Amino acid sequence: MLKGKKLNLPDRLGSLLAGFEDKDGDSGGSGSALDLGEELEIIQPNRFRSGRESESDDEDGEVQEEAMVKRKLEVDEELEHHGRQPRHQKDGSDHISVVKTIEDDEKRSDIEYEISQKMINVGKLQRIVGTGLPDGGNLRPTVWKLLLGYLPPSRDLWEKELIENRQKYAKLKEELLLTPSELARIKEEALHSNEHNNADSGTDGPLIRHEISHEDHPLSLGKASVWHQYFEHIDIAEQIDRDLQRTHPEMKFFSGESSFSRRHRESMRNILLLFSKLNPAIRYVQGMNEVLAPIYYVFSTDTDVQNASNAEADSFACFVLLLSDSVDHFCEQLDNSSVGILFTLSRLAELLKANDEELWRHLEFTTKASLMEYYAFRWITLLLTQEFNLQSILRIWDSLLSNPFGVQEMLLRVCCAMLLCAKSRLLSGDFAANLRLLQHYPDIDIEHLLKVAQDISPDTSSFCLTL
Repeated sequence: MLKGKKLNLPDRLGSLLAGFEDKDGDSGGSGSALDLGEELEIIQPNRFRSGRESESDDEDGEVQEEAMVKRKLEVDEELEHHGRQPRHQKDGSDHISVVKTIEDDEKRSDIEYEISQKMINVGKLQRIVGTGLPDGGNLRPTVWKLLLGYLPPSRDLWEKELIENRQKYAKLKEELLLTPSELARIKEEALHSNEHNNADSGTDGPLIRHEISHEDHPLSLGKASVWHQYFEHIDIAEQIDRDLQRTHPEMKFFSGESSFSRRHRESMRNILLLFSKLNPAIRYVQGMNEVLAPIYYVFSTDTDVQNASNAEADSFACFVLLLSDSVDHFCEQLDNSSVGILFTLSRLAELLKANDEELWRHLEFTTKASLMEYYAFRWITLLLTQEFNLQSILRIWDSLLSNPFGVQEMLLRVCCAMLLCAKSRLLSGDFAANLRLLQHYPDIDIEHLLKVAQDISPDTSSFCLTL
């Protein structure tokens, strides 16, 4: 399992692509947040505005405050001009909404500035994105590609990297996703073209009879047979199709029989089937469709038309990069190893014990059984994609992908925070009640959850920076 290593794309599109070398030829919930300890201060994006700081911190604070007040007055004047009541004269929620809008605009400006630099400071970008990305535009698609290492920090290399990776993906599809009949037709057309060229050159001779090789015969049982390989993946392809039908059924983007949704499911099917063929030791595991969905959705809704049209190729590469840190969780043979899912579950238990021994003790002993494998297995392997709606998932993933110590480190913090935020209900519940609660996690204010996660102390011996 790769830890802290940057995969080298597009040479192999990630180390998970086993056996393929370069060949020639809606929102986060009702807000039922629980007060839990002292919350961390939110990092303000203006702290990281490279090259634009004021001469002193005090002056910088005054300038920011003055700009915010000026912006609010402009909003109020515009409302009055249209015959509407200024927001500061209405209830407090409207004032909070104005402040949030201003903060989002400032954060958007900071991020746009950072990613416009010739050499992007990824560490600074991580700190800004950790507090969440503003929705809309093409910020999230571009930033996620940077955080996953798909785009290099040097902007000058972006176009070259994107072209090479997209061509690589097209070649993989041609070699691995075409049916044997389609491959045979392409070979035959190429052969006829050569014969036609020979005829034009005046070459005489009898017609050539082309024999069907053993590998090309539909009844061949040899492992090298293209037909054998094709039939071997039929069951996997059917499972992928069934799972994609169940992916975010509440969203027309994924669900339904419109040409729009069918096109998206076809692209996701290609990605998952190609991943399965390139990783015979892992293949496709149910739930991978849920992990792919946020990536594909974000890239497909990019406001840049060219990027959106290449969402399938970009999503495949980023899906590989994302799974490179946790793919061993899908391999049953590694469950009991130091990189397997059971070890990761034990790390989560240790993290909970270090931060709230009372809750840990209750879950481990009072209920007479360890609950963790019944709920946290899904939380961790599927990166929380089945616990929240898509908009909440996107916000959580902003924090996961921007964590400087890796996705898994932040993921365990969020999982631990989910337990801490449900502490009172868990302490009063028995095994059955707690299992129902954790398998159907209640609505919660996502920002509060992430603050609690940031405040968690990773101070257990097996947890500290092993990633």
